[in-house]
Amino acid sequence: MAFVDELQFHIKAGNGGSGVVRWRHERGKEFSGAAGGNGGKGGDVYVRAIRDLGILASYRNTKSFESFKGEDGMRNSMHGADGKDLVIDLPIGSIVTDLHTKRQYNLNEDGDKILILKGGRGGLGNEHFKASTNVTPMQSTPGTKGEEADFHIELELVADAGLIGLPNAGKSSLLNALTNARAQVGSYAFTTLEPNLGALKGGFILADIPGLIEGASEGKGLGHKFLRHIKRTKRILHLISLENTALIESYKTIRSELEQYGQGLDEKEETVILTKTDMVDDKGVDAAIKKLKKYNKDILTVTVLDDKAVKKLSDDIVKRLRD
Repeated sequence: MAFVDELQFHIKAGNGGSGVVRWRHERGKEFSGAAGGNGGKGGDVYVRAIRDLGILASYRNTKSFESFKGEDGMRNSMHGADGKDLVIDLPIGSIVTDLHTKRQYNLNEDGDKILILKGGRGGLGNEHFKASTNVTPMQSTPGTKGEEADFHIELELVADAGLIGLPNAGKSSLLNALTNARAQVGSYAFTTLEPNLGALKGGFILADIPGLIEGASEGKGLGHKFLRHIKRTKRILHLISLENTALIESYKTIRSELEQYGQGLDEKEETVILTKTDMVDDKGVDAAIKKLKKYNKDILTVTVLDDKAVKKLSDDIVKRLRD
């Protein structure tokens, strides 16, 4: 199922139940007093954060949600039951925006539960209007409508580090080697069409962001929609393949896109990881490191993804995330 990180819904809280006109019946006295109960309150609407990135995909064909109506009042002064609340599960990292009020709700932690719409109040039955001057009240009121609005749901992945770089830099391969992820790997550009997550040792989460190209911040290539997934990462792991002879230009291209996108992406701590170092000799690797150290002194290298190399790289990344 395709990854979905953005949706829009119309959501409505439940209407309140109506109050009713009813009478108490006693032997020998048909109408012995008002006994119409109040209506129940309409169900509220909550959003709740869960650990399931795929939950938005299950809502792709859903246009609206509606909570439950309160029951109408009943005879013998019985109130109608309140409508059941509606809880909409969304992935951790979701930003829920009310398109009318522009108010935003952030789901940052597993289990976060936030009220976004209130159900309508229940109406009043005729017993409520009974008084010494009105012993046979005929009044009752309907329940009020529940709140409703259009909402925009946007997912920003919550990860400790984001793997970024030009297409074919080796991000998916490295994510698979370092974590339990099963990201698709191919020998052509844009194999990764959606972000992938993997768990590094120590519980740290890595996110593989689809390959960026020059102009990504303006929507070119796979567009800037994936750049937002880097916003909540603690550190950027910038992969550069030594297959690429234009080393500095490649580095500057990605840095420029981060700067143009804004929102602090270019200010995040960055570790450069040189991949596919087996494509050049040792002198070539040393020369690449020397060139890049003019821009960033924190440089790691990885050649073959065997157990020893993966363990060392994993330890190095964990150390940086813990610092």
